[in-house]
Amino acid sequence: MEELFTLDDQDSSLSGGSLAALSPGELIDGIKKLKIEKNAVIMAHYYQESEIQDIADYIGDSLGLAQEGAKTDADIIVLAGVLFMGETAKILNPKKKILIPDLAAGCSLADNCPADKFTSFISQYPDHTKVTYVNCSAEVKGLSDILCTSSNAVRIIESIPPETPILFSPDQHLGRYLIRKTGRDMVLWDGACIVHENFDAKNLVKLKARHPGAAMIAHPECPESVLDLADHIGSTSSLLKFAKESDKQEIIVVTESGIIHQMQKACPEKTFIAASNDEACNCAECPYMRLNTMQKIYACLLQETPEVVLEKSVIEKALIPLERMLELS
Repeated sequence: MEELFTLDDQDSSLSGGSLAALSPGELIDGIKKLKIEKNAVIMAHYYQESEIQDIADYIGDSLGLAQEGAKTDADIIVLAGVLFMGETAKILNPKKKILIPDLAAGCSLADNCPADKFTSFISQYPDHTKVTYVNCSAEVKGLSDILCTSSNAVRIIESIPPETPILFSPDQHLGRYLIRKTGRDMVLWDGACIVHENFDAKNLVKLKARHPGAAMIAHPECPESVLDLADHIGSTSSLLKFAKESDKQEIIVVTESGIIHQMQKACPEKTFIAASNDEACNCAECPYMRLNTMQKIYACLLQETPEVVLEKSVIEKALIPLERMLELS
């Protein structure tokens, strides 16, 4: 393949729209070439668009991305997800270059739990163990005792002695699910995912009525009224496992619709129905996740920017609760 852009002409080419004119095949070839040249890997979350999932070296949920990031020998990691995932990769690989296609790819949970407000919150409960969902900033991770993902949250909560009070942040819906699942009483931060919180139980009842034989599966970030309708509740990896193993030929998927790509690849004979956030919408896409594109992945590999940069002190503090989580996973 011919060189698409050189480092000398990248600024004018990329800003002038030439990159957007590349065909899908040219983008794929260019990304593959750059990965080899730079000893880079692409790690993508299940919520990325299908083209990004197909070019990735590893696809997973937050726990899987963290575990894979801890053991890769690549010099460069392109984290196709959202910013807190890139920060997690940097915490686990402080000497590696961590790139994220778009620094604006944030997370409503992380954005609504800033470190200063979190500090004020936890100061009110000095005797509580601080369990924090990984959907948070590196600074908030460093203020926590242990982290969790939706995959291992039950295990993390159950590892804490019964007599120890718990603060759970920043997802109130996941927190309520964990209270029901473990029987533990916890103080919850008042936060939610903008995608999962907007799923409406009434609309899902109507959807279920149109597909009476379908199983309904949901992510625990959904409100309790939605989870009450689900046949299976779990992390993205758990939902994918259920889709593969279920004998149901129709499955209603109540989470970000990007996961359906992997479900359809694994089970082409089954029908997967993306739950709608309202009657006027037939999709459930995270606006932050979808900021990443194939063009941006090519550009960040070529230019080696935007890079995730964290202060050493932030990394050192955040690594402690992150390693505690991984040890229990």
